[in-house]
Amino acid sequence: MYHSYSGGGVTIDGPSVLVRKNIGNKVSLSANYYVDMISGASIDVQATASPYSEQRDEYSLGAEYLVDKTTMSLSYTNSSEDDYQAETVGFGIKQDFFGDLSTVSMRVSLGSDDVMRNGDENFLEQAEHRRYSLGWSQILTTRLIAELSVETVADEGFLNNPYRSVRYLDPGSGSGFSYQAELYPNTRNSDAVALRAKYRLPYRAAIKSEYRRYADSWGINSDNLELRYTHPLETENLILEGKLRFYKQTGADFYSDLFPYLDATNFRARDKELSDFSSTAIGIGASYLLPERWSLFERRNTVNLYWDYVLFDYDNFHDVRVHNGDGDVLPGEEPAYHFNAHVVRLFWSMWF
Repeated sequence: MYHSYSGGGVTIDGPSVLVRKNIGNKVSLSANYYVDMISGASIDVQATASPYSEQRDEYSLGAEYLVDKTTMSLSYTNSSEDDYQAETVGFGIKQDFFGDLSTVSMRVSLGSDDVMRNGDENFLEQAEHRRYSLGWSQILTTRLIAELSVETVADEGFLNNPYRSVRYLDPGSGSGFSYQAELYPNTRNSDAVALRAKYRLPYRAAIKSEYRRYADSWGINSDNLELRYTHPLETENLILEGKLRFYKQTGADFYSDLFPYLDATNFRARDKELSDFSSTAIGIGASYLLPERWSLFERRNTVNLYWDYVLFDYDNFHDVRVHNGDGDVLPGEEPAYHFNAHVVRLFWSMWF
């Protein structure tokens, strides 16, 4: 797979390779290599630092074991970049019952991160992440399937970005404000509940919907609504897909675009992802089953292409780049920030 994200002054792209192999009819093994190559400068970087580039490499291993109607899974993921190292181990179990009409799934994952800072060899912090999820999937009719899932996450340790800053009013500064390092609480607990449904239309197309509600101990609350439409064209070996997604959240309790003075609060953040904001995404995609004459190694081959266009609107995160030294824009009165992004995924699959 090749993936690409472009928006807000940042470009992220790279390849990914996934291999899955069944051993007999009870064991399935998988391995995945995923790369993020990041370049550019977001609005935060443009305000306080210089453009940068870095690469993140992620390796994942997974195994599934089937016993009667129970599937057990084990996974390990290692993610590495210049200033961040992360390891995650997960275990899950899934059970079918009631004549395979119902499925219950449970999963636990534990993560451990090392946080560093480029240019400072003495900086080293840790973060721990514990994630628990429970899901129920139910076939309601011959055309309708629904799923309810609940997830809780506990984060502890160094949870903020070692490079990010907040701004505060400073009459002695030429711009009217100055910067200091952000400071987050060292714990965060979050809960999310999601309801999903998929309905098969008479002409073999399908509609999928999802609603997700999220809340955490930092005061962030969010709602996510997504609709998908899938339409197969059998004669062309082609499956078309469309997507529409709406997202809205309230900001963290300790977020502010502009603090009144230095060290104004015990905790402080100006990360735009912790502000009040909303986003809308539209997407289209296609999956094409290659004819035998084009297939490699005389195996089943598919080519898939998906494109999303996302619009982000921030209610209380302002664009500080408008300051030009003339004093024509007062601190806190800058226009609200917004940007658009493109997300592209192109991947090829082969079964052998």
